[in-house]
Amino acid sequence: MLVFSSAQLVNLSTNLLMAAGATREEAEIVSRYLVNANLAGVDSHGILRLTEYVDGIRRGFIKPGGKFAVLNETNSTALVDGHWGFGQVICRRAMQLAIRKAERNGVSAVGIVNCNHIGRLSEYSTMALEHGMVCFIAVNADPGVAPYGGKRAILSTSPMSYAIPAGEEGPIVVDFATSAVAEGKVRAALSKGQRIPEGWIVNSAGRSSTDPAELYEPPLPPKQIKLSGALLPAGGHKGYSLALVVEALAGALTGNGCDGEVKSGFANGVFIFVVKIENFTPLDSFKSHIDRMIRAVKSSPRAEGFTEILIPGEPERREETKRSKAGIPIPESSWESILNTCKEYGLDGISLVKP
Repeated sequence: MLVFSSAQLVNLSTNLLMAAGATREEAEIVSRYLVNANLAGVDSHGILRLTEYVDGIRRGFIKPGGKFAVLNETNSTALVDGHWGFGQVICRRAMQLAIRKAERNGVSAVGIVNCNHIGRLSEYSTMALEHGMVCFIAVNADPGVAPYGGKRAILSTSPMSYAIPAGEEGPIVVDFATSAVAEGKVRAALSKGQRIPEGWIVNSAGRSSTDPAELYEPPLPPKQIKLSGALLPAGGHKGYSLALVVEALAGALTGNGCDGEVKSGFANGVFIFVVKIENFTPLDSFKSHIDRMIRAVKSSPRAEGFTEILIPGEPERREETKRSKAGIPIPESSWESILNTCKEYGLDGISLVKP
């Protein structure tokens, strides 16, 4: 396992994306969001995605300079066409639009279509916190998850994120896939040579497996993701039900689709909903209520085997503090793939991460 600072990885990623055709602004935004995921310990959405994005540019799925265009708009709603630009760039602008609309109208809903992979959802939901707002964001993509009782991939991982501001306590930040696990976490385990827990995936025969390689078609590690098996829904029928809701909002409502049709391996349909708290109750009062709830939860009796009760978002904030000081660990297989891609563009990856 190799270790790098966030600055080193951002510099390497920015230069590689620019060499592949991205503008400096696009490359810097995408790189920062990827590395932010690593800092938070969400390696499945971090720098290991870099070679995947470069390959997406090569194959024409990701179109640098993709135009941000509003297709339909009212005072409180908008549907955005991302014209297949970088998902992080498009979603960031859509989130800014949603915040402006909620500021004026109390609530807003923004959908995105023709958008590439946006990465970690809480990167966007937390943008609303400093504006005194609650945010919900949901995403659908290509099929990867079997329905409850099924064995073939029909649904996407259908992730969602909530961000809720607090006062003296840290905010509540929920960010999870409605599948048992995000596909990227299976890929991260594959790159580290690790087994995965029971209940994450089934293989091509529909049997439970702890071998991450059994999720994918060869060759491995996968550059273009093709599944031979399927992820399983989280919590059985409950995760499956939530996935159907996400598919309806982020897929059907936006026009991205939710019937298993794959537009590309990078396509995301995105639904954003933002609420301005002061249009319902004074912001300070709301934050005080959230603070009291958090304190009551954290001070409640702990079950056997637990030393602490955590609030969603706490583990990521702690990991960010730790990795900001100690550095970000990168598996050697992922690092080798990045260096090889750098060479293809005439870049010396080693020099780009020198202190």
